[in-house]
Amino acid sequence: NLVSQQPRQTCDRSPETRQSDDWIRGSAIGLFLVSAYIAFLFVSLLLYSVIYGRTGRRSGFDGIVVLGAGLIGSRVPPLLASRLDRALRLYRRDREAGRTPVIVVSGGQGADEDVSEAFAMRQYLLERGVPDDDVVLEDQATTTEENLRYSKELLADRGLNGRVVAVTNNYHVFRTAVLSRNQGLRLQVIGAPTAWYFVPSAFLREFVALLVRNPVVHGLACAVLMAGGLALTQIN
Repeated sequence: NLVSQQPRQTCDRSPETRQSDDWIRGSAIGLFLVSAYIAFLFVSLLLYSVIYGRTGRRSGFDGIVVLGAGLIGSRVPPLLASRLDRALRLYRRDREAGRTPVIVVSGGQGADEDVSEAFAMRQYLLERGVPDDDVVLEDQATTTEENLRYSKELLADRGLNGRVVAVTNNYHVFRTAVLSRNQGLRLQVIGAPTAWYFVPSAFLREFVALLVRNPVVHGLACAVLMAGGLALTQIN
């Protein structure tokens, strides 16, 4: 009789124990849902950056805005050179078609830089045959928002209110597009290639920056998912 009663005693859990187990299961489900939500957002960023940066017009621009990136002293590093080379291809394509676009090089001077990013970018383009009159210097911007806003103002001052394209690296395309929409700027964003070893950290940094821009929305979404996971364990 003692043996037959033993399983019954071990399986008979107290209400407090069952409640504790439900909370553990609910928390696990909630964390899984939150992880799935974050993973979905990250994959969406990757897909959008790749697809958006490769679609749209490739010619017919009045202005080509090149967003600045950090220099090494006064030298243009490979990351920034990739953006400038992409802008050069767009510029030459339009010139061959008989158009006369201008290139706006945008970027201020950082504390560890010998010159402004815009100055170094301008020199890079001049050395590759772009006429001085076709390069517009914007050397005050310190953020992507300022890059876009100041560059558009310079183009408007020149009477260039037509099609404008912003050139950045592919990992930066989505956030640049979001920032331009938030400012009411109508422009296309094109991505330049990024070295493979830089891609993981760059995309993670962009992803965090996008999440931080909308903390309330993403915080509420995560809270709802956690609450949903806990609620699932209470149904029965």
